[in-house]
Amino acid sequence: MRAPERVETTRLRLRKPAAADAEAIFARYASDPEATWFLSWATHRSLDETRAFLEFSEAQWSRWPAGPYLVESRADGALLGGTGLAFETPRRASTGYVLAKDAWGKGYATEALRAMVSLARDMDIRRLYALCHPDHAASWRVLEKGGFGREGILSRHSKFPNLSPGEPCDALCYALVIP
Repeated sequence: MRAPERVETTRLRLRKPAAADAEAIFARYASDPEATWFLSWATHRSLDETRAFLEFSEAQWSRWPAGPYLVESRADGALLGGTGLAFETPRRASTGYVLAKDAWGKGYATEALRAMVSLARDMDIRRLYALCHPDHAASWRVLEKGGFGREGILSRHSKFPNLSPGEPCDALCYALVIP
């Protein structure tokens, strides 16, 4: 089963990224050190890095039933950030989210996460998980609001290149097992 390329929630439109989105993604959040501080990918320093992400996105959508989504406001179409599903197997995927700073604190991450959970259920995913840095309390609160349970700390598991380049850090593992 293929995921829809467009998903709507009460306030958000989530859609498959396109090559034409590179400049907006770069400007809104990918090049912002604050917005990307706790992420598992490095802050983009050039549009070429954003274009590489879009090529990666297209490859994920070609290989798996879904991939990254952009998050937009339904009210005005403004790009707010990104989310998506990253498949490991047809029944196991991870998710996450990034928002532009002016979209923080408005419940958009929780709404986007709930959309990914709903999509995962529709696609018969059995295990949906997310990793986050232990110091990123705002992110783990969103995961808990989204119904994810903290499974534990993965010691020296993940690289957070904007925090400690080269060195693996501890990561919190949150998961949702879908019956």
